[in-house]
Amino acid sequence: MDAKSSYSFQAGNFITLKEDHKEAYRLRMVEWRSAGTVERLPSPTKIARARALGYKAKAGFVILRVRVKRGDLHKEKIMGGRRPRRYGYNKLTHGKSEKWIAEERAQKRYPNLVTLNSYYLAEDGKYKFYEVLLVDPTNPSIKNDKNLSWTISNKHRGRVYRGLTASGKKARGLSGKGKGSEKSRPSIRSNGRLRRH
Repeated sequence: MDAKSSYSFQAGNFITLKEDHKEAYRLRMVEWRSAGTVERLPSPTKIARARALGYKAKAGFVILRVRVKRGDLHKEKIMGGRRPRRYGYNKLTHGKSEKWIAEERAQKRYPNLVTLNSYYLAEDGKYKFYEVLLVDPTNPSIKNDKNLSWTISNKHRGRVYRGLTASGKKARGLSGKGKGSEKSRPSIRSNGRLRRH
């Protein structure tokens, strides 16, 4: 039997906190709601999840907590001759996940950094909270790291806006391979499945 790492216990404790300490969880949500949309943090809230996605406790890393509003999109009611079924203003979606939107907001706040990855934190009735990991490609500790030196290249600048992060690729339908996903690459537009307006 393999011994469990300390990170596995930390991941379990985060879930236990939500179930056994509901009042503490509620107070945390109140604090996060009153904070800004994008907040810089000294260290990750979920250290085990951050480490799994490439975080290292070294210079050059920036951790942000991003707030995204829940729910569908809404349009103004069309004042014209239509039956309700043809209004087309309910159940409209972004076409991208809230996680991807959180990454874009983080990148917009820090345009000189490179978005590495992100993970889900928590949610309440109005918002969802994500933590986004960014790295500074000009920092010497990032340049000399064999696992992170790829961020130096200019072709990775703005990768979140081009759907090159994990959540972006998933939303673009690139998470599957083989039979049934032939028309997902290089993009759904190039295969004629989605036309520009």
